[in-house]
Parts: sequence; C-alpha cells; structure tokens
Amino acid sequence: MDITTMGIREQRDLLNRHEISVKELTECYLNRIETYDPALQSYITVTKEQAYQDAEAAQKKIDDGTAAPLCGIPLAIKDNICTDGVRTTCASKMLEDFIPPYNATVMEKLIASDAVITGKANMDEFAMGSSCENSAMHPTHNPHGLDRVPGGSSGGSAAVVA
Repeated sequence: MDITTMGIREQRDLLNRHEISVKELTECYLNRIETYDPALQSYITVTKEQAYQDAEAAQKKIDDGTAAPLCGIPLAIKDNICTDGVRTTCASKMLEDFIPPYNATVMEKLIASDAVITGKANMDEFAMGSSCENSAMHPTHNPHGLDRVPGGSSGGSAAVVA
C-alpha cells in the first residue's frame, strides 16, 4: 500500500486511527522526493528538517485529539508564497537568496492547521508562463513523460501532486 497515492481523507483516517504516524507519512513523501525529484525537478527548495519538526508537532495534536483536518498532511507550497525563514524565490535568480521575515496569510493558516510543509515547488518565473519551462532555476518535467512539460505556471506543484 502506497500511502502517498491516497487522498487526504484516507491519510487523515489512518493518522486518526494511529495506523501510521505523521513521521512515517512524512518520510514516505520525503523518500519520494529524494527518489523522483532529481529527474522531475518539481521542487526548488526541500524543507526536510522543518518537515520533521512539523510532523512531531502534528503528532502531538493527533495524540491529544485536537487535530485539524490538515494536521499531519504533507504539502508542497508554490514558491511565490512567502514562508517565514524559508527561501522563496518566485523561480527567479533576482530572488534566489530571498528569505522572507514573514508568512503569507495562507501560510499562517496552514501552520495553524499543523500541516507538514515538504518544501517550495517550482514554477514559471514570477508565475508568468504556461509550461513551467520558464523557471530561472530549472524546468520541471512531467512525471508521465520526462520529455513533456507539466503545464501551467504551477508546473512544479502539478508534478508534485502527480
């Protein structure tokens, strides 16, 4: 059973029933990133250490019975969403070293829900494009055919989900 192919509700049920831990779920995703991302190039930044810290905090909420619906669920964040302390490049060399000192509102909400952030997904530079070939970092490849594009300015996110 590959739990990374399950929907969020199925994963949530497994976590709530303590059939898997948040750490185990997170490790499954991080292992997939390590295995497939060298070819796909769907991530700009992988936040492995932060993901494990998020997983530990989420597990406490699940154990306490106070878990929100996204608690413990691994997520990738498009690289144009400011994330406090995490490199946010908008897939541009101009912002290659930018580390925001604040979170976008959506990040505040995801953090409050104890989601596990695996990293920042590639995109067309400043989200201006339609193929994810126009990232200044690297193009993202379609997981169903590496010679194809994933499509959209959110191609990194699309490849991560696929």
